[in-house]
Amino acid sequence: MLISLKEAVPLIYDSPFSKPLSWEIAEDQVWTVIGNNGAGKSSLMDVLMGKYNMKSGEILYNLSLKNEDDRPSKHIKAISFNSVYAVANFRDTYYQQRFNHTETDFSPKVRDLFSLNDFDGNEIVTQLLQPLMDKYVVQLSSGELRKVLIARVLTEKPQVLIFDNPFIGLDIASRELMENLLPKLIQDGIHLIFAVSSFADIPRCTTHLLKMGKGYIENQEEYQIRYDEFMPMNSVKIDWSRFPVATTECDVVAQMRDLTISYGSRVVNSHINWTVRAGEKWALLGPNGSGKSTLLSYVFADNPQAYSKDITLFDRKRGTGESIWDIKKRIGYTSSEMHLYYRENVDCLSVVKSGFFDSIGLFRKCTEEQSATAEYVMNLLRLNHLRSRLFLRTSAGEQRMVLFARAVVKNPELLVLDEPFHGLDDVNKRLCSDFIEQFCEQRKKTLVFVTHCMEEIPANVNNIMKLG
Repeated sequence: MLISLKEAVPLIYDSPFSKPLSWEIAEDQVWTVIGNNGAGKSSLMDVLMGKYNMKSGEILYNLSLKNEDDRPSKHIKAISFNSVYAVANFRDTYYQQRFNHTETDFSPKVRDLFSLNDFDGNEIVTQLLQPLMDKYVVQLSSGELRKVLIARVLTEKPQVLIFDNPFIGLDIASRELMENLLPKLIQDGIHLIFAVSSFADIPRCTTHLLKMGKGYIENQEEYQIRYDEFMPMNSVKIDWSRFPVATTECDVVAQMRDLTISYGSRVVNSHINWTVRAGEKWALLGPNGSGKSTLLSYVFADNPQAYSKDITLFDRKRGTGESIWDIKKRIGYTSSEMHLYYRENVDCLSVVKSGFFDSIGLFRKCTEEQSATAEYVMNLLRLNHLRSRLFLRTSAGEQRMVLFARAVVKNPELLVLDEPFHGLDDVNKRLCSDFIEQFCEQRKKTLVFVTHCMEEIPANVNNIMKLG
C-alpha cells in the first residue's frame, strides 16, 4: 500500500465527514474521487496530505522519507483552485487590476517564478511554460494560470500529486496535452490522485474510482468507462414574474469595430468585428490566451481601454457620458476570474444579493422584493442550505453555484457566462443549463456563453464568435 486510511476520524472543526474513513491506495493504482459539490472531496484530499491530526483511527504512509523528521506531507502536493494564491499575491490585488495593469507596474512575469534549475531535465515543465515565460502573471488567462500551477508543483518533485479538478480552465488542445502528460508523470514515478465533480472529467489514466456521498465514502471499485451515469432530474420551472423587470430596451447590445486586444505592447488579437443584437444567443470560443475574457471586459465596463475603442453598448457609443454602473446594471456576469477575486467572507445569501448592485461584497441594503428574489433563486438552484454559510467556508463548486445565482438574480437584459460550469457536478450542470435555457426563452434576452466544451453550449445558442 502507498497510503492507507483505517477507520480514520480527522480532528476538524465543523467536520464535513459523517463516518470514519477507510481507503487503501496501492502503488500501481490511479484513483479518481468523484462526488457532488460539497460532498467533501477536497477535505478528503487534505486528510491524505496529513493536514489534520486524527481523533481516532490512523493514516499509514509508504513513502521514501529522507530522514526520521521528514513528514509525509512534504512529499504529497496538491493542485486546486486555491493553489493560485501560492503563486502570486492575488489577495492584495483587485478584480479589474488585470485590465488596468501597465508594463511599468510591479508584477512578476512567469519567468520570475522559476529558476534555471527548474528546467534541467524537466521536459514537462519546459513544455508547459515555454509559451508563457514573458507574460505577466496578473494577465494570464485561467487556463494559462493552471499550466503555471502544474509546472510550479512539478519542480518540487512530489512523490504523490493530487489534482483537484485537473482540467478546469483548459481549452481542448490543452486538455488533450494534459491527458498525454499524465501517463508520463506516472512513468516518472509520481503517484497521481484526482478529485472531480463530473464523470466527464475523469482522466483516461484512472484505474480505480471512489464515490463520495455527502460526507462519507460511498463506494470503491475498479474503474470502467460507462455512459449511464447521468440520472434524470425533474426540470426547474421558473416564475419570471418574481424577478425585476427591465425598464429600457435597445436594438444593439454590443458592437465592436476593428477592435484590438492588447496588454501594453503585446497584441493578443486584432481586427475584431462583432455585433450582438438584442435577443441573440452567442457562444464565444477560442483557445487559452486568445483574449476572450478581455473582450468581455470591454462589454462589462471593467476595462478602461474601452474608452479608446470603437465600441457601442446598448445603442450608445462608449465614452459619451454613461457611467460604468449604467452599463453594469443591465448585465449579469460570472467567470473564473470573478471567482478568483471574490474574497469577501460574507454569507452566501449576501453574495447572491450583491448581484443587484454589481459589487464584490454587499454594501447596500436590499429591498424586501430583492431579498425575496435572492432567496427564490437560491431555492431554484438548491442552495438553501448555504444561505447562512460563509462564502469562503464552502467548496469551490458550491462557490461557483452561488456566483451563478448572483449573475442571474436580477434577470438582466444581457447574461454573460464565462465558463460557468467549471468544477460543477452533473446535477448542478443540469440545473444551470435548465436555468439558462428558460432565461433565453424570455423576450429580447441576450446571452453570451464562453466555454471550451462544445457539449456545454446551451441549445438556444445559434451564433458563434471564435477568436484565433
